[in-house]
Amino acid sequence: MADTAVIERPAEAEPRPAGRPSLPRELGRRFPWAVRYAGWLGPLAVALFAGVLRFWNLGNPQAFVFDETYYPKDAWSLLHQGYEGSWADNANTAILAHPQSIPLNSGWAFVAHPPLGKWVIAIGEAAFGLDPFGWRVMVALLGTLSVLMLARIGRRLFGSTLIGCTAALLMSVDGLQLVMSRTGLLDGVLMFFVLGAFGCLLVDRDRTRERLLAEGVDGDTVRLGLRPWRLAAGVLLGAACSVKWNGAQILAAFGLLTVLWDQAGRRRAGARRPVLSMLRHDAVPAFCSMVLVAAGVYLASWGGWFASSGGYDRHWADTHPGGFLPGPLRSWWQYQTEMWHFNTTLTTPHTYQSNPWSWLVQGRPVSMYWQQVSNGQQGCTASGNCASQILALGTPLLWWTACFALLYSLWAWFFRRDWRSGAVLCAVAAIYLPWFQFQERTIFSFYMVVLVPFLCLAVAQMLGAILGPPDASVRRRAWGGASAGALVLAIMGCFLYFLPLYTAQVIPMTAWQDRMWFTSWI
Repeated sequence: MADTAVIERPAEAEPRPAGRPSLPRELGRRFPWAVRYAGWLGPLAVALFAGVLRFWNLGNPQAFVFDETYYPKDAWSLLHQGYEGSWADNANTAILAHPQSIPLNSGWAFVAHPPLGKWVIAIGEAAFGLDPFGWRVMVALLGTLSVLMLARIGRRLFGSTLIGCTAALLMSVDGLQLVMSRTGLLDGVLMFFVLGAFGCLLVDRDRTRERLLAEGVDGDTVRLGLRPWRLAAGVLLGAACSVKWNGAQILAAFGLLTVLWDQAGRRRAGARRPVLSMLRHDAVPAFCSMVLVAAGVYLASWGGWFASSGGYDRHWADTHPGGFLPGPLRSWWQYQTEMWHFNTTLTTPHTYQSNPWSWLVQGRPVSMYWQQVSNGQQGCTASGNCASQILALGTPLLWWTACFALLYSLWAWFFRRDWRSGAVLCAVAAIYLPWFQFQERTIFSFYMVVLVPFLCLAVAQMLGAILGPPDASVRRRAWGGASAGALVLAIMGCFLYFLPLYTAQVIPMTAWQDRMWFTSWI
């Protein structure tokens, strides 16, 4: 991923006749503070828009949506017992009843995912109680903050506030990201940590380049010392692994990405043997900052299990003596092997399971909630009855556009050696491609919520290319801006059309049927 591509900067208007200042310059003269803080005002405005969508009527439906039947109860158990306990068979009904009862037992329960994501959900439950709003609020908050992060990441990656805010706006109107931000599942939490790690590595790259290109620095011998942003990336990637194990392959890919950036930076600083210099000075510190730190975070996420005595397999070592590790660590390792076996061999058929080949085109979205509403109930006035659904469907036009944007990114990386496209493609490959080895497993398309921010970055970069370079003619920029703007508006219109299916709104059955564009969506 060479660094020869020119960083795109916000477009400046061409010179105008005297006495007719351009609109951006006139606005800058009248509102200098807006120009000065545009790098934050734009992202904050988009994040506010995203937050309204994610928090509006968040407690609806008053039900357990899809896998909410597991994670919110596990979170409550962690909060009160330190480990995932067992529940009575009627737990869901009792929790949603008025008055509420919480039939949590002290016995253990086997859980297939690490605990950190459930600890995040537990923060909301501690503040608002064990109800739909309580177990969804933290995921909604992280989903909103992810939009803010993406705007800032896009701004840094492409050198353009406009492109960064466009990427964030696209993610704010993606149906899959909206649904996964409004449900108490783990994948939205995973996405937040992965995106944060990518942003930290991007800042680390820029800070490292500044030091390598400083006057008098020898690219072959300089030692870069402590790199706090890469250390922060290691912490966040450890947190990602502590939510779901597919964070591990992202950790490996991002670790490779950061040392390749180091190699390119040393070459640009004049190193005669940049690969050797990277291996000598950067590889080991990168491994420690990324892999060892991530491993420490992962182990620490199990603190509640270690500190308590009732968790699953907590005393396995007591009945299986041997080995050189302390008993609690051997018991913990046994638990990890059982989780691995479950996660790699699950083949129980499910109505909404799908193959990774169909994910980018949204071939088989997951219906997470469905209720048929009779005429006269819940505001239904349609003679043919109504429907209320939560469908984990990415905004179709956005995802289909992203397929073309990924092709553009491949072209830009391979033929123009654009490091920015390479960074986005690295994330896409790490998140998406490993799932092809589990095509016989019971897997679902909503796992790709982790992919959404990187698809939006790819689309935003392609839109920037459609807009045209700053030195293009006024006519070229006008046509490019109109085309890019029309596509963004079309994506937003597509999102609005499907919004009732993302938020469980009660709509006439005929309106629901109109939105089932393909039989595989039903």
